[in-house]
Amino acid sequence: MQALYLSATPTSPEVDFRFDQHILSIKGESYPENAAAFYSPLIAQVQSYLDACDKQQISVNVSLAYFNSSSTKMLFAFFDALNQAALAGNEVQLNWYHDEEDDTILEFGEELRDDFTALVFRAHAVSGQ
Repeated sequence: MQALYLSATPTSPEVDFRFDQHILSIKGESYPENAAAFYSPLIAQVQSYLDACDKQQISVNVSLAYFNSSSTKMLFAFFDALNQAALAGNEVQLNWYHDEEDDTILEFGEELRDDFTALVFRAHAVSGQ
């Protein structure tokens, strides 16, 4: 499957999905005017990739400094697809990067850990993100 890369904009994150390496990364800030329009095609491509995975080790790196409520809904759909892939026999590691002083982002990551229990969750505190 072809890799997918989108440069960050002032309102949307950098997306770097290297399907052939089983590494999916999202980094930056996420508050696009239409979160569904931004994320839906990405989630569809991820779902196609996940449908072809069988007993793969998949690394997901998320480093979001800020995201709005409409992005949150779409991110939950993204993590749900990953969780379903883990339940289907893949090992999905979610690396959750957060500013060491940002409790809100850390707590959201912990909520993901609690909601999507099939994912291997690892929180990573970063100084001055």
